[in-house]
Amino acid sequence: MADLKNIDFSKTALLTIDLQNDFLHPDGAYGRANQKSDDIAALPERILPIVRALRKRGGTYISAQFTIVPSADGEPLIAPHLKQLRPFLAKGDFNPGGWGHTVVDVLAPADFVIEKIAYSAFYQTRLEYIMRASGIGHLIVGGIVTNGGVASTLRDAHLRNIETIMLTDGCAAFKKDVHEATLLSLGTVTHQMSCNDLLVQLKAAS
Repeated sequence: MADLKNIDFSKTALLTIDLQNDFLHPDGAYGRANQKSDDIAALPERILPIVRALRKRGGTYISAQFTIVPSADGEPLIAPHLKQLRPFLAKGDFNPGGWGHTVVDVLAPADFVIEKIAYSAFYQTRLEYIMRASGIGHLIVGGIVTNGGVASTLRDAHLRNIETIMLTDGCAAFKKDVHEATLLSLGTVTHQMSCNDLLVQLKAAS
């Protein structure tokens, strides 16, 4: 378990990746296409106590939400490879400001919302600006999927010399073996700990 005694939690943010209705809710884009996972569905309730505990220590909750920008006629502007991988994505899915784009009710509202158009929460977003303006120096990261948005965000944070904690059971993938392999591969770029272990240290922090 990582030793967090030297971390100022008032200058720390929990960053969740893609925990939004179009991914998790049965009526969302993925739910309608029967693209679901019990491990993914369990994440909001598991992460909620961390949001509460971190806020009690003066910390911040940031929700990064995958965004598909609509064209002038409302059709989704998505890359050809994404159309092939996710043919069920339709007009209105992941539209900024829409219900499907919004963080799930369990975790709402976030202190800040990051619209992201790619895997990483850093790519062409205002995340770094918010961190600098708010004095945030550390990130706790969870969400979906472990091998996609979570991994890309953690690697981008590492390149920026931002210290991170990856929630090992606060992120998930559609396949458990992929999740486990990604945890192993990220061991050199981030601290890793369970949600419960982090809660223990948050509650013990003065």
